[in-house]
Amino acid sequence: MVTDSPKTDPYASLRIPEFRYFIMNSFLVTVTLLIQEVILGYELYKMTHDPLALGLVGLAEAIPFIALSLFGGHLADRRDKKSILLWSLSVILLGSVILYLVFQPSIVATLSQTARLATIYGVLMLIGTAKGFYSPASSSLKPFLVPRELYANSATWSSSFWQAGAIVGPGLAGFIYSWVGFDNTLIVVIALFAVCFFLIMLIDRKPVPVMDGPSQSLSESLKEGFRFVFSTRIVLYAISLDLFSVLFGGVVAILPVYAEDILKVGAEGLGFLRAAPSVGALLTMAFMTKYPPTHNAWRNMLLAVAGFGVATIVFATSTNFYLSLFMLSLTGAFDSVSVIIRQTILQIFPPDHMRGRVAAVNGIFVSSSNEIGAFESGLLARLLGTVPSVALGGVVTLVVVTYVYTRSKELFAVRLS
Repeated sequence: MVTDSPKTDPYASLRIPEFRYFIMNSFLVTVTLLIQEVILGYELYKMTHDPLALGLVGLAEAIPFIALSLFGGHLADRRDKKSILLWSLSVILLGSVILYLVFQPSIVATLSQTARLATIYGVLMLIGTAKGFYSPASSSLKPFLVPRELYANSATWSSSFWQAGAIVGPGLAGFIYSWVGFDNTLIVVIALFAVCFFLIMLIDRKPVPVMDGPSQSLSESLKEGFRFVFSTRIVLYAISLDLFSVLFGGVVAILPVYAEDILKVGAEGLGFLRAAPSVGALLTMAFMTKYPPTHNAWRNMLLAVAGFGVATIVFATSTNFYLSLFMLSLTGAFDSVSVIIRQTILQIFPPDHMRGRVAAVNGIFVSSSNEIGAFESGLLARLLGTVPSVALGGVVTLVVVTYVYTRSKELFAVRLS
């Protein structure tokens, strides 16, 4: 019987137990954070009927994440990554417990709406702080779980499990919220975070890479991470495309406005809307486990981001629920191509002793695009109106792709596989 070699076996990474624990944790963390985010966003919009309140959710997490992510990457390169993940998950779990308490009737009766909002945003800043350490530690741990020849395969599977979590999370959020209410959904969130903690415990501690040369100061260490990113054009352009496309073209933060006021589909409809991009992404990634997009990587990346912009423009103007779902699924499909190529680049190019810092720089770009993009979406929706702000984001994405194309033609020759 002939079996696939590791390079051609699409399930090669999944045959490694620690990698399975890692992606199961990634799946559950994604599910749990998104359940919490969706129900919290919906509850805040019901409280305030202000799209800016939704944007502030992203900003509250982004500020501490961006401020601390580089230091988190510095620690990830010099400390035990497993311990960093466990401590970070403990803080996120604590934040969820505080959110549960804030919405209890006895607390609601004693706090004004302003005080409750301040507490909620404060907890989100605490969670953002923990993610500033969790994200670079998690990203830099992954290459130590699989051999180098499986980096592209592991990037596809880790992205697929992340996208699966992004499907399950919003979908579960809408249904659980409808079935058992906000408080009980938060109890589910707390229990799932405890399971994530257990999964990380199953992974062995990995050796910390030895640094060559004299020890660096913190500032020099952080500068080295930035210098690597800005001097490696394929890394810089890959994460820049993600930054600007999602910063201006992302619509996730204001989907409660579409669900409540434009499409009028309520909390369950919001769950479908939030899950649609990840359904498209997961289907695309299932295809890409057999046919990865890394052969003509740069061409595929530019086409994918351009497709993301076009789908965003069509979604912005749609008033049909099913067309909106389809366009959102296309944004996820196109984004998944970009994600796999970018993750493969970030596993291949950085040296082992810099993975945490490069992951942190990438995390800052990603956080800027997601969380600050959420704030930008809420602010523009308030200033321009929801539909014009989303359509403008899609147009800006196409402009950015065109500019990067003119500056990066030499990258078409790069082969990642």
